[in-house]
Amino acid sequence: MNIEGLDYNTQREQLLLPEYGREVQKMVDHAVALESKEERQRCAETIIAIMERMFPNSSSADDHRHKLWDHLALMSNFQLDIDWPCDVSQAAKITTRPEPMGYPMRDIPVRHYGNMIFELFEQLKTMPEGPERDELARLTANHMKRNLYQWSHGSADDEKVIADLARYTDGIIQLDPQKFVFEKINEREFTEKRKKKK
Repeated sequence: MNIEGLDYNTQREQLLLPEYGREVQKMVDHAVALESKEERQRCAETIIAIMERMFPNSSSADDHRHKLWDHLALMSNFQLDIDWPCDVSQAAKITTRPEPMGYPMRDIPVRHYGNMIFELFEQLKTMPEGPERDELARLTANHMKRNLYQWSHGSADDEKVIADLARYTDGIIQLDPQKFVFEKINEREFTEKRKKKK
């Protein structure tokens, strides 16, 4: 549907720094087009004052004004011929995207326990018997139960956790279901998290 005189933002030129809006971009374009250097300078300082008022909470930062001048240089595509109060040669670095971070993808048998639990299983396999391994096994079992409770929507069977712990440690960690006591799970904590997500 084309209505004469009506255009949408999606049809307009994309803004380099959309946080300042299209009106500020128009002001910058106007400043670039001015013929007199004095007028361009005065216009640029006015634009900086407007940009500063748009984000008053940031004005306490030491490099805030320098950042605004960098933004002005970017928005003018470095075409604004004025006496810059600070060095804007590094402004282009603002728009460069960082390299994507590598995410460690490991194939784990059951995703609800997570990668960290499987690292603990490997550590438990190599630890010598003693109170330190017993404590790590206790912490691991309780964390497994919390994860199982969280991802199975409120059902966490003690025997399943004990069986999984034995299975994924190759039978090295054998908890006695009659003696081992799991920590109580605060059900409210999980229900509140679910409500927040909705």
